Order: sequence, then C-alpha cells, then structure tokens
Amino acid sequence: MNVAEAELPANSTPGRIMTTLVCFALKEEAAPFQKLTAGRSDVDVLVVGIGRANAERALRQRLAGATPDQVFTCGFAGALNTELKLGEVIFEPPSGVSGEALATACHRLTAAGAKPARFFCAARVATTAMEKQSLRAETGADAVEMESAAIQAVCAEHGLPCLTVRVISDIAAEDLPLDFNALAKPDKNLHPAKLAWAIARSPGKIGALLALQRQTRSAANALAVTLAQTIWG
Repeated sequence: MNVAEAELPANSTPGRIMTTLVCFALKEEAAPFQKLTAGRSDVDVLVVGIGRANAERALRQRLAGATPDQVFTCGFAGALNTELKLGEVIFEPPSGVSGEALATACHRLTAAGAKPARFFCAARVATTAMEKQSLRAETGADAVEMESAAIQAVCAEHGLPCLTVRVISDIAAEDLPLDFNALAKPDKNLHPAKLAWAIARSPGKIGALLALQRQTRSAANALAVTLAQTIWG
C-alpha cells in the first residue's frame, strides 16, 4: 500500500488513491508544481485567478464536476511579520479537529521546514511596507494573501479538508515597485496595457520589477518542492 492509499479518509473506498486539488491564483505560482506533478493522477492543479470572487467561482465550478479528497490553497504571500524571509514556506494549521490527512500534511510541512503562521485574506494587494505594518497591527496576522478565505469557505460547505500553504514573495519591509491595485482590471487580474504604460512612464523601475520577478520565480520553486514533499512524503 502506498502513502496516498494509507491516508484515505475513513469514508473513502479502500484501495483508491487519495486525490488532492491544489489551487493557485496565478499560473506563475502553479508552473513549477505542475512540472513536478506531470502525469500523476492523484493531484490536480486549479488556477483560480486573483481575489476571493475569482477563487470562489473557479472552485465551485471545479467541484461541480468532481470532488477531491482534500484541497490545498497555495501561492504567494506578502510577509507582515518582519521575521519571515523571502522564499519561506508557511502554513496555517487547521483549527479544531483536522482529520488524519491534514494532520499528516502539517507534520510533513514542518519536517520540510515550513513554519506555522496566521494569514489575513485581503481585498487588495499590500504594496507598501507601511500598509503591511498597519495590517500586522490590525490583524495580528503573519502574512497577507487574497484567495484562501474564499477557498476555505467553499471547502467547509462541501465538508472537504482544506489547508492553506503559501510562500513569502515579498518581505514586510519591502515596497513593491508598482501599485498593482491601480493596474488591475475589475476582475482583479492585471491589465497588460496599464502595466506596459506604467513601465513606460517609470523606466527606472524596470530593475526592481525584474528583481521581483526573480524572487517570485524562486519562491514558486521553493513552494513546489515543499508541496511535493508534503503530498507524497
């Protein structure tokens, strides 16, 4: 019996491999993990889009077709806690009774070097160090992201175990090079023309944008490795 079979929920069919749905907001967040999972039937990746509304809509559509055994909500997070470093993987332990599968996942995350943390699910990107400092003071959270609360809520409705696992893509003391909220479409996704115009108006920020791209790519790779270690042991 393999690890996935051994951790099936009590109400699952014996001998059936446990299935995990891993949700990301962006294809850039998902890409390294998708490479690791290519050809596997026990893991499915869903890119839900930015923000709660997109995440809820995409997950509901996905669950209308098939139901996994567990869901992970993953991707980038901005640090609010000044002790968190770039590329650190963090997770929020489920409150109350989590079940054997999530308890095992939390144990494996810790063994892989991930840290327990509290998340705040925001309606906008926290783009400045001052905004992050305010969120830290107001919420007590360690990191901020924009989708997990909606995904957790939908999973709770369906009785699905759900775990939030994120990677730090920008530290608490860091200002992002652009106000990505101002460059978003009404659906929260970036408007390519607005982004190009913003770069054209501020060419001096190209270096900072390239640096952000490098650190997010590195963060996505770190998250992918940790997720693989968590799901397959």
